Amino acid sequence: MKILGLDYGEARIGVAVSDALGILANPLDTICEKDRDLQLEKTACVAKEHGVEKIVVGNPKRMDGSLGHRAEYTEAFARDLSKMLDIPYVMWDERLSSTEAHRILESGGVSGKKRKTKVDKIAAVIILQGYLDANL
Repeated sequence: MKILGLDYGEARIGVAVSDALGILANPLDTICEKDRDLQLEKTACVAKEHGVEKIVVGNPKRMDGSLGHRAEYTEAFARDLSKMLDIPYVMWDERLSSTEAHRILESGGVSGKKRKTKVDKIAAVIILQGYLDANL
């Protein structure tokens, strides 16, 4: 089963997809869009194109584990996308995923400007791979 992984943000959405066996997460793209309806539309197109059967969305919990306004907004996006595609979604703890993505890119020698364009899809890979590893 292919699974879509998302690092949702108001201006950018990092996108990753699993292999057909649900073992490995692979980076796909970054959707750069501020309009929520266009975010939904573009993300749904990617999901359909890759034939995904589930969505994993990074849940932006606070460091103490509580949920704030950002988490509610993110889950509303996940819920709406799930309804559009008629497939289930899972919220997955994303704490420090962007920090880890920056660290990975920096250690790989990716410069600051290039890092900014790649960090969201790498964070999506980290979120999705965490989910895949926990559910093997």
